[in-house]
Amino acid sequence: MSATTSGATTSSWDRSPAEFDFRSDTFTTPTRSMLASIGSINLGDDVYSECTTTQSLESRIASLLDKPSALFVLSGTMGNQLAMRALLVQPPHSILLDSRSHIQLHEAGGIASLSQAVTVPVPPSNGKYLTLEDVQKHVILGNDVHFAPTRVISLENTINGVIMPVEEVRRIGQWAKAEGIKVHLDGARLWNACSVPEPSAELLSEYAKHVDSLSVCFSKSLGAPVGSCMAADERTVASARHMRKAIGGGIRQAGILTAMARVGLEEVFFGGKLARANAFAKSLEEEWIKLGGSVTLPVDTNMLWLDLRARGIDDAVWKGAIEEVGGVRMWGDRIVCHYQNSQEAVEKVKMVMRIACKAADEKRANGLENRDGKDGKKVGERTYGQSN
Repeated sequence: MSATTSGATTSSWDRSPAEFDFRSDTFTTPTRSMLASIGSINLGDDVYSECTTTQSLESRIASLLDKPSALFVLSGTMGNQLAMRALLVQPPHSILLDSRSHIQLHEAGGIASLSQAVTVPVPPSNGKYLTLEDVQKHVILGNDVHFAPTRVISLENTINGVIMPVEEVRRIGQWAKAEGIKVHLDGARLWNACSVPEPSAELLSEYAKHVDSLSVCFSKSLGAPVGSCMAADERTVASARHMRKAIGGGIRQAGILTAMARVGLEEVFFGGKLARANAFAKSLEEEWIKLGGSVTLPVDTNMLWLDLRARGIDDAVWKGAIEEVGGVRMWGDRIVCHYQNSQEAVEKVKMVMRIACKAADEKRANGLENRDGKDGKKVGERTYGQSN
């Protein structure tokens, strides 16, 4: 039986249950130092602005992102939705965004229900991230009453693990400002983008400089149990704070959560631990390429998108290989690494790859190859239903 400390098993706090989990970096778990951090909070009520722990985190994030104000929220979805609602003034209005973005696909239609806005989903012409040229091609300007004018452009970084270059964010931000259009950045994994090759506060600030609002997540790569922050000017954050209360997002003793989020920021991001996840993804890519495989997107950070079909691997072969190795969890063609993975876990994934490739080669040699997906997967296409 595992030893316990304050009701928590040693195994769960000292060795993450997510060690062998490659489904998503959302499966990261809080650490013992996060647990210890809640022992010194003041237990103030954040709804009444009496939680100094939360205020300290918000000030830290606002300073890092060079914004006047920041607001702690329960999730990245909440941060994005509150930002949209605060930036949009009066319908009719539309939001231009990447067709693969989290806001478009995985936030329960919140844009329609909370902001009464139309979304204009745009597939990136380069297959990786939106460019100014993509925006200009699809933006709705003018006063034609048949259309809802573009009032917000929403970007995402990273998106599917791919880094959106700061220069592209700058180009879009400057053009949008000249047109009177607001820009929001879903930066749930901005920490990853700003950890190549090492953590950079300057790069965080540079990205934030070119957008009106942004959200950053503490519960993905940073490993905190709950929460994100959105940052913007004081008016936008004040409006978002009001709306947060309206949708039930006010938190009493928020310091229990924000203390742990602060540890994630300081120990994981500034501690350089995200480089470990990026290195794991690169190592897996190298193994996959060595086995004759290819990827559908660049491996810029901690995500690896395998072109299983092009390698002749169907769902049954892939699932069979995962089951044969055992003890490792993955979702289809997407592998997401995080800093709580171990080298042992990475080696298990490599073993899955080798077994699947061997099985595919044997099927091909016996004339049993499934040729339905011979041309490979489309960019962003998913075999299973991952959402984060």
